[in-house]
Amino acid sequence: MRALQIAGTGMMAQQTNVEVISNNIANMGTTGYKRRRAEFQDLIYQNLRRVGSQSSDTGSILPSGAQIGLGVKTGAIYRIGEQGSLSQTENRFDLAIRGNGFFPVQLPSGEVAYTRDGTFGLSPEGVIVTAEGFPVQPGITVPAAARDVTINAAGEVLAKLDGQVAPQNVGQIQIAIFANEGGLEAVGDNLLLATPGSGQAQLAAPGQPGYGQVMQGFIETSNVNAVQEITSLITAQRAYEMNSKVISATDEMLSTLARLR
Repeated sequence: MRALQIAGTGMMAQQTNVEVISNNIANMGTTGYKRRRAEFQDLIYQNLRRVGSQSSDTGSILPSGAQIGLGVKTGAIYRIGEQGSLSQTENRFDLAIRGNGFFPVQLPSGEVAYTRDGTFGLSPEGVIVTAEGFPVQPGITVPAAARDVTINAAGEVLAKLDGQVAPQNVGQIQIAIFANEGGLEAVGDNLLLATPGSGQAQLAAPGQPGYGQVMQGFIETSNVNAVQEITSLITAQRAYEMNSKVISATDEMLSTLARLR
């Protein structure tokens, strides 16, 4: 009976759905996290009577035919890029992007990763780095003698030094955008890598057309909606139960066949 296999694919699909939802809920407090959504596709079909084939010698054509589906599969797990809320922290090296873009970060391997997590700090050398100590690109060094640091909406890093009236520009933060943000590969630690599906990073100063602005003293919170995720979780659980009912019903049908004498 095909129903056993079909219902089995349905249970596997809903298991994947629950895993995606649970990951969203687990990351409700993760800075810059973007929620995911699982999408599903139907599997191939078996033709009992192929639509459009001739049904007689006179050339009669079947108007619909008969096809039986073989279940469901996971088609994709999309990242929803909706802007998260901005939370004020009063930390001068906390940065949030209001609008499109990612902060480029250099990994120890030499690769450049991208993140929306702007919880930055300073290395012992005064370089602006992530919470893991990875330098934000392009490398910007804040002088040790700086009494205060201001980062404006255009990404200019301005240091206030003793004996100087005007702040000194010590660097320019750049942000990256991609033709297809959904094609970025998540590697953990709030980092994403460019792939052939995302296209090459296009770097520019914040505030340029198509690029977001930098907000100093803010971080972007997760865009997970708790009510929406719980609703989706209940729906997935009910769908899983219904597929299990199909397996139970099919098992009873097989039992009936086995009892025939």
